Amino acid sequence: MGKCMQGFLDEQFMELEELQDDVNPNFVEEVATLYFKDSARLINSIDQALERGSFDFNRLDNYMHQFKGSSSSIGASKVKTECTMFREYCRVGNAEGCLRTFQQVKKEHATLRKKLEHYFQASQ
Repeated sequence: MGKCMQGFLDEQFMELEELQDDVNPNFVEEVATLYFKDSARLINSIDQALERGSFDFNRLDNYMHQFKGSSSSIGASKVKTECTMFREYCRVGNAEGCLRTFQQVKKEHATLRKKLEHYFQASQ
């Protein structure tokens, strides 16, 4: 894992890298592709839930719980931190906090995606 990835990914990502071998040369990239597919679906669901204006905090928390889980499995530490914040705002019913933190979740997610795309291009 290169220096540019520090702070964005934790040791979970390095564990994934260690599972990659000659038999599974694209293992990490496949895991990342699945993660981004899954998280795009969740971002979309959260976007739609937030657009309704009436905040179903239980539903939002449930989506973000899934998002945090899949972010943990790839080691996306900054995304995970924002997910935790979002869930805290759900717990106390702070709609403004949810909206603000969700923008951060999306920002960190997009940044990670860019960094990983560069990382996979460089390692080919």
